[in-house]
Amino acid sequence: MKTLFRCLLFGIGICNLAAVAIAADGVDDKRLLSAHTDNSNWLTYGHGYSNQRYSELDEINRDNVKRLVPRWIYQTGIPGTFQTNPLIADGIMYLSTPFNHVVALDAVTGKVKWRYEHKLTTEELCCGPTNRGVAMGYGKIYMITVDARLIALDMNTGAVLWDVPVADPNTGARESLDFLAEADTMKTWKVIGWTGFSGNMAPLVFDGQVIIGVTGAGYGLTLRATTEGDPHAVVGIAGEDQGLRAFVSAYDAGSGKLRWRWYSTPTQGWEGKFSGRTAAGDSLERDLKAEKAALPKYVDAWKRGGGSVWTHPALDPAAGLLYVGTGNPAPQMDDSTRPGDNLYTSSLVALDARTGQLKWYFQEVPHDVWNYDVASPPLLIDTMHHGRLTPAVAQAGKTGWLYVLNRLTGKLLSRSEPFVPQHNMFRRPTRDGVVISPGLVGGNDWSPAAYNRQTGWIYVAAVHMPTKYTIHDVPPEKRKPGLSDIYVAATSVEESGTGRLSAIDPASGKVQWQVQTDKPLVGGVATSAGGLVFVGESNGQFTARDASDGSLLWQFNTGAGVNAPPVIYRAGGKQFVVVAAGGHQKFQFPLGDAVIAFGLPDD
Repeated sequence: MKTLFRCLLFGIGICNLAAVAIAADGVDDKRLLSAHTDNSNWLTYGHGYSNQRYSELDEINRDNVKRLVPRWIYQTGIPGTFQTNPLIADGIMYLSTPFNHVVALDAVTGKVKWRYEHKLTTEELCCGPTNRGVAMGYGKIYMITVDARLIALDMNTGAVLWDVPVADPNTGARESLDFLAEADTMKTWKVIGWTGFSGNMAPLVFDGQVIIGVTGAGYGLTLRATTEGDPHAVVGIAGEDQGLRAFVSAYDAGSGKLRWRWYSTPTQGWEGKFSGRTAAGDSLERDLKAEKAALPKYVDAWKRGGGSVWTHPALDPAAGLLYVGTGNPAPQMDDSTRPGDNLYTSSLVALDARTGQLKWYFQEVPHDVWNYDVASPPLLIDTMHHGRLTPAVAQAGKTGWLYVLNRLTGKLLSRSEPFVPQHNMFRRPTRDGVVISPGLVGGNDWSPAAYNRQTGWIYVAAVHMPTKYTIHDVPPEKRKPGLSDIYVAATSVEESGTGRLSAIDPASGKVQWQVQTDKPLVGGVATSAGGLVFVGESNGQFTARDASDGSLLWQFNTGAGVNAPPVIYRAGGKQFVVVAAGGHQKFQFPLGDAVIAFGLPDD
């Protein structure tokens, strides 16, 4: 055992003395705690526990980025929704693929070191074959899988060291289209998702623990049109078994033994205060009298309350707090069987990182019926508030606002100007249908934002895709016990929508600049001391923009949708920027299987 000092992420505040084990491979607690300063490597999902996605490397900068070229390309052989966030440690890159294979590559040449091939325990995947990345530490690579398993691989060989079930992937409602009338146009649509446990987030390793969350707890029935037009829809079906109870779990990093578990929906108080407004003051269309009257009938709705965890948490080691975004409540959109605020869904929560105890919560949308879950990773900054430097956590919401909270108390410090168009927000679905923006996918969906320490701005890649929310009647002959006599369909009203890349001042909430793209931005951002913002586009372009004004400085067409976050590192004496280009099946963005590392030419 050796003794380390744990300090605040940004070199300020009081340090706590703690004893921790040092791993022989060198990726130990000390390196993970200081990952945000290790710019040769990218050791965690967000380049440090703060999730800032900022690199101090400036070899590639606004003056020479136009010379950027591919230095190597690795093709996985698995075309599909490719959302991986590669990690780099000491010249080796580790990345996950759709269906949870893991590959170790030479970070300078792209040459394969080893490859792990995952064997699924079920072919019935609720939420698609997507994985957003791995975690590393103590000589191991950790991954949660789409069939809800947590796996530890030997960092040097890819051999499986342990493999533990997190949840039963076959648990769930398995919604179908059987309840629809034969004449209903959606009857012919393809089912591409339903409720069921899964996992796709990159784990977080801290203090001998591997922390993960489960997804699919309130996924609903996801459809895609078989003809041109509306490509994507979600159907919300009310019923007493139409949902699961999501959770966050911590496992022993050495043995895989469960240490603690926190559930997104509490056994007591799930109904909350029956809030008629959001915490920021927005009016919600709710019949609170009717909800309170229905509460005795649905007093145990928390048992199937949803609250999936889709994204990588942030962590303040000095405070010992873990910041987790939670998903929408279940059943999705049709809320007749879940009266109340549905705590702690569609929220940012702070947990004790060593015990899982809830410390505070901020519910962005009480009683969510629009799919406004907290999907994008929170990031930690220090910001000025009323003339004082304040420890903060920022989160880019699917609502189209950047929320900035005191990260020690959960108090809302500010909310930004909208970074996407907003229309009819918080209106309830109607039988005629109401078009709402942001819609099903945001705002900012799961795409990670980035914070540049030079400009002091947060960069958000977002989606503008208006959605029509409509109430439909279930035919009498199709009604089943326990189900509602209506269903709610949320359908995109544009074939693909558009994107917005915004620079936001977290102190003032002002949008400093914004650019529009022809397709939604789904993948995320990285930024650097070279004055650059790197972001992929769904049309296949990978771009570099000036962090100060958003002007386009360089672009490269990869041939597939760039729907993954970029990563910046240094290896072999040179700086690289790497990104996966594999598209997105749900949104029908061009598919591929490439991981491309860019750098300056040798001349």
